Amino acid sequence: MVRIAMNGALGKMGQRILHLAARSKDCRIAGAYDRPDAPGAGRDIGEIIGLGSKVGVPLTALGVEALRHTDVLIDFSSAQGVEAALRACVQARKAIVIGTTGLEKPAISRIKAAALKIPVVFSPNMSVGANFLFELAALAAAKLGAGYDIEVVEAHHRHKKDAPSGTARRLAESIAEAKGWDLDRVAKYGRQGITGERPHEQIGIHVIRAGEIVGDHTAIFSGPGETIEIVHRAHTRDAFARGALVAALYVSGKKKGYYTMKDVLR
Repeated sequence: MVRIAMNGALGKMGQRILHLAARSKDCRIAGAYDRPDAPGAGRDIGEIIGLGSKVGVPLTALGVEALRHTDVLIDFSSAQGVEAALRACVQARKAIVIGTTGLEKPAISRIKAAALKIPVVFSPNMSVGANFLFELAALAAAKLGAGYDIEVVEAHHRHKKDAPSGTARRLAESIAEAKGWDLDRVAKYGRQGITGERPHEQIGIHVIRAGEIVGDHTAIFSGPGETIEIVHRAHTRDAFARGALVAALYVSGKKKGYYTMKDVLR
């Protein structure tokens, strides 16, 4: 049985992962971490998030000592939370699964540097379907010629803080890689005003923030007389939570290294 800990335990994703972990036969909740000033600090996490009973794990701040009885830390926190989680996991020599989005390139570089010392799974989206979307979109990009214009559209709930989503960025990266393009050069984030004719080597990326949309992503390939759309819609956060737990089971006991959901699902 894999002992998991959750960083960002009071977040929407953190709570769903803990709920599923509490019902799993393959893992056990060994830690629950959030900000030092988080409401309920010191109380049993089972009581705080409504698991129905105590699990013997208090909500605390993350630290090296707190990881001593943990096999894998799952992080759905913030950019600052990821930094603290990486430092603690490297010092404690513990595996980590990172699903936090909105990370800039320097933070991603630090994740890859940590993977030289500990096992790391990092993915902007941990659902099986979304990772299949990346493969399908890359296949379409490779097969369809220059006559097809490419757009990526994503929609999330009004509370999401980063835009575009990490999933939308990964989707655009998958397409750009299949085309042999540099995404930084061909990405066009929204359009306004007199934009001129659309160049062939361009990937439009557009963002919707509304209501309680869990997560919709669409890759559009539009050519002469036809349009192909590849769509993934998450109906609940459980799709991501299950993937995070699968990733934790996968990386437990692995040697140091950088892994993605493609490795997990393979």
